Amino acid sequence: MKPQHYLTAFIASIGLLLHSCTKIEYHEVENPAYLRVFNNLNYEVNLGDKDLLVPYLTMLIDPEYDQNGVPISAAIVGDFLDKRVRYAAPYPTHSAGSTKRNNPEYPGKENVLVGPILNGFDLSSWAQIPAGSHRIAFYFRPVNDIPFFELTDELKQNIAIEGTYNLQEREIYTLHVLQKDFETKENGLLLRQENFHHLPFSDSLVYMNFYNMSARGFLDSKDRKPDGMTTLEHGMKDEMNVYLSLYPEEATAYNSQTAIQDYYARFLHPVYRNTEEPTVSPYFHFPLLADTTKTITTNMVQQITFLAPGLNFIDMGIGGNVMPKGLCSHLTFYGLNELVSLPSRVNSARFPSMFINTHSGVHNPKSFPAINTIEVVNGEAYLTTIQRKFDPPIYK
Repeated sequence: MKPQHYLTAFIASIGLLLHSCTKIEYHEVENPAYLRVFNNLNYEVNLGDKDLLVPYLTMLIDPEYDQNGVPISAAIVGDFLDKRVRYAAPYPTHSAGSTKRNNPEYPGKENVLVGPILNGFDLSSWAQIPAGSHRIAFYFRPVNDIPFFELTDELKQNIAIEGTYNLQEREIYTLHVLQKDFETKENGLLLRQENFHHLPFSDSLVYMNFYNMSARGFLDSKDRKPDGMTTLEHGMKDEMNVYLSLYPEEATAYNSQTAIQDYYARFLHPVYRNTEEPTVSPYFHFPLLADTTKTITTNMVQQITFLAPGLNFIDMGIGGNVMPKGLCSHLTFYGLNELVSLPSRVNSARFPSMFINTHSGVHNPKSFPAINTIEVVNGEAYLTTIQRKFDPPIYK
């Protein structure tokens, strides 16, 4: 082969290689709103539920339809939307490293523009979408790897729920797909316009708020999950009182003698079951360094207790093991590295801490406060943590 032929073949091969690479184009979103979506349909489909569809969804924003009402396109698609996981981390943990297509939230794994740091809060787990009015529809889809618009027409018509919403510029929204009635299986949407970025939060306090978004009739239904490790699996009453206890990390028992001073069974407020009104719940707080023996970093344990009105900690016997179903539930928040190694000291659901320990400046680690939302849905509790801006690490 002549030299010029080698050159021609080489150039052709380079062109073929470049053509085969995936090109990712990013488009600026003018006047964005910020949207995060959770699929709270956490029921299990068994052999006896022949008419119940698996809660695996596709989200279509501003869909278009053919003459038969079958969706053929959409301005924004969130496909393979699986049931949410119990912990929504303060950064987009689902965007890399997974071999499965199922997405535990939106944007999650979707390759879209995400939010900036807004008023000191990291919005990288929220997607940018154009502000304005949008029709948002959710469809049940098969659990497979076929993109929604490549499914047959028959499989693209199982609508779960839809609604139209007006999203304001540079506001933050969390959209929940949920079950409103446990017996009829009625679904619903709850779009919450968050307000944490407008509030004067202190840099030394950890904040949290609470929701019970369980379906009507869940607690009283006999159709229940198998008994597990927590009393929460049976649900809880429509009105519950919320209490906060804090313990040093070295505590070997959780009671009034081992709690951090002034932080045993501190009453916060009542929480009511609600699947209708998207009102933001009030935030409560505790000091990041409530354990005064710590100065830079802490791994103190936080325990949230939901207790039925009229009961107190003497009635519940601390562990809650003898309480009737639905009257008492515990959520316990440990350091990330302790989730597996800590012994089971109390009958409770476990989560990572409501604050963040990370390398910042010359300190590795250093503790930082966070904004936390705890949501109870049909016997499951979910924690969403929002990260605040902190200084990058300094390596010596």
